[in-house]
Amino acid sequence: MIPPDEIHIQGLRLTTNIGVPDEERSALQILEADVTLRITTRFEEMRDDITSTIDYAAVACRLQELAASRPRKLIETLAAEMACCVLEEFSASGVTIELRKRILPGTDHVSVSLSRGL
Repeated sequence: MIPPDEIHIQGLRLTTNIGVPDEERSALQILEADVTLRITTRFEEMRDDITSTIDYAAVACRLQELAASRPRKLIETLAAEMACCVLEEFSASGVTIELRKRILPGTDHVSVSLSRGL
């Protein structure tokens, strides 16, 4: 079976209140996400028509809105909500998300990743 065609959004910056301690959650933080959208229509079948694909700018804006919508304790929670949002609101057949947080001393970042599909 041929794998689905994909659209990648790399390094999407998300501003949010996140963290287990109240003090950490009280300050805005910037997370980064890599989002892979799996689509059902092959690229060559789109005939250069934007209505045949997923509007990745709309996906990016929606995920930024979602992240900013309320405080959360866990990046795992936000990653799961992001995947659900993409599958419910856009015509993706699947999504993979890696969400990075720069918080742990002595590391570049901590990340979580998940893949979901219809």
